[in-house]
Amino acid sequence: MTVALCLTTINSTTCQQRCFSSKSFNIAADINVNALYKMPGIFFSHANALKEVDNKPDEVMAQKKKNFAVDLKNYLKSMLPHLETMKSSSSTSSSDSEKNKLTPDEIIQWTMSLEKLLISEDGQSVFREFLKSEFSEENIEFWLACEDYKATNDSEELRCKANVIYQEFIQPNANKQINIDFSTRNSVTKDLLEPTITTFNDAQKMIFILMERDSYPRFLKSEIFLRLAERHHGNNVRG
Repeated sequence: MTVALCLTTINSTTCQQRCFSSKSFNIAADINVNALYKMPGIFFSHANALKEVDNKPDEVMAQKKKNFAVDLKNYLKSMLPHLETMKSSSSTSSSDSEKNKLTPDEIIQWTMSLEKLLISEDGQSVFREFLKSEFSEENIEFWLACEDYKATNDSEELRCKANVIYQEFIQPNANKQINIDFSTRNSVTKDLLEPTITTFNDAQKMIFILMERDSYPRFLKSEIFLRLAERHHGNNVRG
């Protein structure tokens, strides 16, 4: 019996399968019995039973080893949530480390205008975190998608990106539908037949103004921004 033991890690819409068998192996034949006695009994209920059948027929021993294989597979499955938690904690630590690299001058620039905030990748990240707390992160996601779209040179790739942006942000009942007027939405829909670099310009400008007038002033007064500013400037930041 050949068994490949696998864990599945789901990241956003990507599903990557990691197999824990560098080679296929025959569990019934290849498991080292002496090693099994040392495995944690809390997870491997059949490990001690193996010791009791050392002198029993081969068929019985094979069945016990098969039972152990089932326990091993269940153990690996039970560890998956812990592995994901460790991965999440690692990502958070990495994010905090990046924020610590910011300089006071950079943070001061963010307070000058939304445009200067969005020029900075760190600024984009912190602002996105704030918008997420307000359940409006689709605005910056759309704005960034438009920036990427305008930097595209290949016509086929441009058409593909235009359709993705439309389906995700523009079309009625889109998962991340943005707040634009009917006229702008209708104009974008018509342009999809022959999309150009400027297809989303009006919609992007509208969302920028919405963030500039509504979200950006609140961001500058938010705990997310003020905590970050205090970390680099001291306690005199709050007014």
